[in-house]
Amino acid sequence: MSVALAAAAFLAGAMISLATSWLLVSRLERVGERLGLSEALLGLVAALAADAPEVTAAITAMAGRQQRLGAGVVIGSNVFNLAALLGLGAVVAGRIGLHRRVVVLGGTVAMCVAAVCLAVVTGLVPVAAGLVVAVAAMALYAAVLGMSAQRLARLPLPGAWTSWLGSAVAEEEQELGDAIRPPRARRRDVITAIAALGVVVAASVMMERAASALGSRFAIPDIVVGGLVLAAVTSLPNAVAAVYLAGRGRGAATLSTALNSNALNVTIGLLIPAAVTGLGRPSGQAALIAAWYTGLTAVVLVFAYRDRGIGRAAGILVIAAYLVFAGSLLAAAYVPWHPYRIAVAAAAALAVVFAVRLVPARQDRSPDPRRTGRQPARGVRGPGRLRHAAAAESLLPGWPARRLWILGLTVPLIVAAADAALGARVVLIGLLIAGPGCVLLTGRWVPTGLTGLWVTGLAVMLGVPDGIWGTGTQVIFLAAVSGAAAACTVAAALIAARRPPGPR
Repeated sequence: MSVALAAAAFLAGAMISLATSWLLVSRLERVGERLGLSEALLGLVAALAADAPEVTAAITAMAGRQQRLGAGVVIGSNVFNLAALLGLGAVVAGRIGLHRRVVVLGGTVAMCVAAVCLAVVTGLVPVAAGLVVAVAAMALYAAVLGMSAQRLARLPLPGAWTSWLGSAVAEEEQELGDAIRPPRARRRDVITAIAALGVVVAASVMMERAASALGSRFAIPDIVVGGLVLAAVTSLPNAVAAVYLAGRGRGAATLSTALNSNALNVTIGLLIPAAVTGLGRPSGQAALIAAWYTGLTAVVLVFAYRDRGIGRAAGILVIAAYLVFAGSLLAAAYVPWHPYRIAVAAAAALAVVFAVRLVPARQDRSPDPRRTGRQPARGVRGPGRLRHAAAAESLLPGWPARRLWILGLTVPLIVAAADAALGARVVLIGLLIAGPGCVLLTGRWVPTGLTGLWVTGLAVMLGVPDGIWGTGTQVIFLAAVSGAAAACTVAAALIAARRPPGPR
């Protein structure tokens, strides 16, 4: 197949598959409505129909003994779903509001399937055992979604459990009922759904074959073709639908679309065909994608539960995480020296940023005027408000301390990434001291000291790509970085001791 023909086939297959998948989703929703499915089960059916392109592409690749390509399509599309459906949806809508029960119910199943995916890909658990666990989790989830409140109450479980499950299902159906309102299917809708499914399958097979041919022609690794290109293209219908739902304020529908899509992708697109054809020997690249999928799922669920939704700032972080994931995958595929150490370092840096974002802000503990009956004088803040304001201020006017801390963690990360990419030609370890220098401006010694530990760890790891590991040069750089970090920490402690305390 020539390059021009393969490119044309890929574009045609992508356009036909994506366009027809919308028709397939709408007609299957009508069929489900005629069968009397609940709104929650209708959402599950819609997610399954929207997954047809990536599932078909993955099964086709694995049937052709391209296990790495197939695994990349499935798991890579799951990472893309988290970024595009929840991250981009939150950025566009400003905030995706969620019920905590909905987060726990769907998140438990999502984390179970993600953990199974990671265990199977790394070879810790046989494919057959992972398939049994994933199918059992999905079956229980679907059974709970399909039960009425009366049937849930009759389950042989403690009353508090059945009451909680009933409330969670009711809250999810409340959101989905407004987002999914299909008419009852007629005979032509059933015929249309069958025809659309055939078109989606054929177009997805053509798209996968063309992408594989183009990858071979230009020596692009299978994990890049599957984990980035095919994963993003085949997930576009879900992304557009989720952004639309988020814009309408349908948070539970957006979350269900993302989590259900990912769980179905792994179960149907990876574990079932792998049980037939085998998954091959464990590879570091597939394990890297699976680890990102599992970790990012956990982070998104933590944000969603803590904040009762996903805000714009969290959405931006999730999108940034996907960009770091893409860079890690490209490094693992193309960088000849220690690519996985670079990926691990990038993931660790991102984990620190997420951890900082998850630190709760200090709450104002001043007495409530509504309880005491006393109103503060105009222009006068209570003691609790003064302490809260002092905690948020830094030495730079207009710059909160938290923002400076995030900046102090991010700048060394950028320096480390550039240093690792340039290799032994350039050594940028000395620039890491910019991190503690930024955090010093907060006037607080704890975040300054933690940032010092962070840049010292980066300096240790950068000795490998810089080619100075264990040499006197590395010792000199380590001494300089750690000394500067210690000096910044001491200076921050002195500044904190001399700052006037707030009223007590």
